[in-house]
Amino acid sequence: MELMGRYEDNHFDLAIVDPPYGIDIAKWDAIDMKPTDSYFQELFRVSKTQIIWGGNYFNLPHSEGWICWDKTYKYNQKLNVGEFELAWTNMDIKHKFLRFTSCGNFQGFENPKARYDKKKSFHPTSKPIEIYKWLLTNYANDGDKILDTHLGSGSIAIACHDLGFDLTACELDTDYYNAAMKRIEDHKKQLTLF
Repeated sequence: MELMGRYEDNHFDLAIVDPPYGIDIAKWDAIDMKPTDSYFQELFRVSKTQIIWGGNYFNLPHSEGWICWDKTYKYNQKLNVGEFELAWTNMDIKHKFLRFTSCGNFQGFENPKARYDKKKSFHPTSKPIEIYKWLLTNYANDGDKILDTHLGSGSIAIACHDLGFDLTACELDTDYYNAAMKRIEDHKKQLTLF
């Protein structure tokens, strides 16, 4: 809320956020972690368009533009949660369906590919970089300013870096923040080697 309070109306072209859903499956997703209506009001104030993961768990306006990520590859069996996630958008788009095949390939309407190893992730709700690249490629324009209020593992930061988008993000958990910063720096170093 403090971060968003620094910016004027419509400062960001696109917000892509993944806040805690408040579905009480673990400490990090407890009901008291769920964003309040005032969070969403502020998010809508500072950004022109939004993609909100877990939108089906929040009190958001009606939308015709939902994105469904089908995680058919045993992603969440240990957590005993759904095999797909929904993202709410305020954009006038047809519903999009994104799927990981059992071998880890990412399929969407434009069939991007991704490899994702949940065992290597330090964050419980980490999403593959390629999902963010797909979202940015399909819903952002060159020069857009991107906002993420829940940085988590930093996947969106890597996607924005690789695609040349200006990202403003925050993460309240110090351990996740430090791990994300290390992951991002390690990614940048790998790119400079080749």
